[in-house]
Amino acid sequence: METTVTEPSLTRLDPGTPARAAILMLHGGKERSTARVDGRSASWRRAAAMQRSIAGRAHEAGTSVWLLRYRRRGWDGGRGPVEDARWALAEVRRALGDVPVVLLGHSMGARTAVHVADDATVLGVVGLAPWFPPGEPVAALAGRRLVAAHGRRDRITSYRATADFVERARAVASSAELRDMGPVGHYMFKRVASWNEVAVHSALAQL
Repeated sequence: METTVTEPSLTRLDPGTPARAAILMLHGGKERSTARVDGRSASWRRAAAMQRSIAGRAHEAGTSVWLLRYRRRGWDGGRGPVEDARWALAEVRRALGDVPVVLLGHSMGARTAVHVADDATVLGVVGLAPWFPPGEPVAALAGRRLVAAHGRRDRITSYRATADFVERARAVASSAELRDMGPVGHYMFKRVASWNEVAVHSALAQL
């Protein structure tokens, strides 16, 4: 039975001065699920922990850090996560004006990010253990920057598929780079500090 779908929501951590830029974080999910995302979601909780960890560095650079919580956990053809991410970009714009934005996504969040990177405010995408199935379109990355970081022991999403996606993205993106995170898996439980460093450094470098 389908669970009642709530509205998407945003958690924002702002610097003490007016933000000059924003990082919009997009958490992971499942290939298929109509379950709503609530505060018990492991994917959302991991992203929230990273948001708190990187906020200090981002704030020093005058950057606000926002985290989207989708309505549903599943990709399910992409419509739901993509709609939610476009709504979140509009909310960032409404609150901060036309500041530059970097999308920071884990797993399904990275897949969502490369579908909405064509938003006028987006400068680039940072994808952590991204889910890029074979043939995933790269067109929305035209003129944007891409950094994808992936571990070699990921059994949920494919390092090889990410490498292929990055190679194809180079044809349209202003830059596309693959970071090898070494012998780690999908959920960023190991080398947490390294994942956080790649996330904040890569995002701020794009800004």
